[in-house]
Amino acid sequence: MAVIIILPKQGQSVESCIITEIKKNKGDTVKKGDVLFTYETDKATFEEESPVDGVVLESFYKEGDEVAVLLNMMVIGQPGEDYSALMGEQIRGKEQEETCKEQVTEPAATQNPELQTSNSSNLSNSSTFSTSFVSPRAKNLATKEAIDATQLTGSGPNGRVIEKDIQAALENRPKMTPMAKRMTAQEGLQPQGVGTGLAGTTKSTDLLPVSNAVYGVDYEDKKITNMRKLIAKAMHSSLQNSAQLTHHLGADARRMMELRKKVKKAMEAGTLKTNITINDMVCFAVIKALKKFPNVNSHFLDDTMRLFNKVHLALAVDTERGLMVPVVRNADDLSIIGLANQFKEIANGCRKGGISPELLASEAGTFTVSNLGNYGVEMFTPVINLPQTAILGVNTILPRPKDLGDGVYAFVPFIGLSLTYDHRALDGGEATRFLKQIAIEIETLEFEI
Repeated sequence: MAVIIILPKQGQSVESCIITEIKKNKGDTVKKGDVLFTYETDKATFEEESPVDGVVLESFYKEGDEVAVLLNMMVIGQPGEDYSALMGEQIRGKEQEETCKEQVTEPAATQNPELQTSNSSNLSNSSTFSTSFVSPRAKNLATKEAIDATQLTGSGPNGRVIEKDIQAALENRPKMTPMAKRMTAQEGLQPQGVGTGLAGTTKSTDLLPVSNAVYGVDYEDKKITNMRKLIAKAMHSSLQNSAQLTHHLGADARRMMELRKKVKKAMEAGTLKTNITINDMVCFAVIKALKKFPNVNSHFLDDTMRLFNKVHLALAVDTERGLMVPVVRNADDLSIIGLANQFKEIANGCRKGGISPELLASEAGTFTVSNLGNYGVEMFTPVINLPQTAILGVNTILPRPKDLGDGVYAFVPFIGLSLTYDHRALDGGEATRFLKQIAIEIETLEFEI
């Protein structure tokens, strides 16, 4: 019996996913456990396996599609099996939608004589369009706007070029006069930069012959990923909707560097299995400071401050797919070894794409640490992960002069700390005292190895 494969729901906050790769296409034979397709939420990637042996009888979406969760993705059954009763009207849902769009009549053409000449000339060549490859509405619009639809990649069923593909091509082309459109279609001329017409419209005199393909275009327009769109939206929203201010302070790092040496020796001796890094130590100090400044361990909710009893520490992780900020819940209950192990686990989950979306939600964390010290960054301004009220940026360690007493100065290693806080939630004095407390915790750090 045929089986419907749906797009699973990964977490309560996930409403749709992007299909990243179709592993099995219509007509392919599959075994139970074979990966059918991969998909991603805003920050995590997943694989969907076949629950049965059989053949892919139908596949409703293609790579790059954004699909709402719980919708039907595929049908798997035996060759020739009738599954129409199982699916009802959903099998041809996408095709029917496109068909309905194509049946809408085009508006009457403008009476501009030049445009009418252009249209009549282009319509004479419209027979070169394959009706099975280009939809009627797309063909009409392509003819009107002097677009070669046969050169476009279609987003319709079976790769068919539909109207929105022509519209997308027009968005990337400068505005053109009717004469310029006609010359583009007939003589192979191309617009170059901003036109000399009104509002930058390209005129016929602005057109140039197509140049050498090797040197004609020295750039590539690349669509940003769904994840990058979400990161951009979150960062823009954060800066627009909060009053952010950053304080910078250095902390004497000699104590941490001594502990780091002890960690290395213990690992070499085999008495310690977990590699405790400088970042782990900083985060351990941050947790101690947050327990003493509960107003910082909070969310700002317009007219309400939500103060948390537990520290849910978020850590910025750089991955090939972009920045991810997973959360270690109840981090204040962990020893430094437990904290280090948790950080390594969530970082690996982010890089492999298997971390739970619930741990990536900005609301899941109460405070965030972003460490750029390994890259040699001396000072930066981290952006708050709203609705959290603050974020700590950790910088590289640099030698700085310090008064050792009795008029003796020496260069000692200092680690840079950059605290960005929401001034709506925290006053500058409180933020400064909290940052100073982090430095104190770093300089007096103690833990058992």
